[in-house]
Amino acid sequence: FEGSMTPSSAQAALLTFCTVISLGSVGLVLSIAVPEGGNNWFWLMTLSPLAGVYYWTKASRKEEIKVKMVLSDDGNSVSEILVRGDDVQVEQMRRELKMSEKGMIYVKGIFET
Repeated sequence: FEGSMTPSSAQAALLTFCTVISLGSVGLVLSIAVPEGGNNWFWLMTLSPLAGVYYWTKASRKEEIKVKMVLSDDGNSVSEILVRGDDVQVEQMRRELKMSEKGMIYVKGIFET
C-alpha cells in the first residue's frame, strides 16, 4: 500500500506559535544579557513564520506499507499476515483492522467502547 502524507496546517500553526514563544524568550534573555541592543532583540520573533514555511515545504512524504499473506498448509486460509512499514502507520492499520500481533491477546482499553 502506498500513500502520501500531507502537511497539516494545524501543525504548521503550532510550530510557528512555539517558535514565537521560543524566540521571544531568547530576545528577553539577550535584552538582559546584552543591554546595548535594547529591545531590538525581540525582532527575532519576526523570523518565526519561517519555521512554519519550512515545515510546510518539507513535511510531505510518501509512505509505504508492505503486506505479505502466508497461507496455511491446506492452502485455503490465511495463517499469518506480515506487515512492514512505518511504526505509526502499522499501528494505525492494526487498530483500524482490529488485528493483534502474533501470540498477543487484544485487551480493550478503558476509554474504548
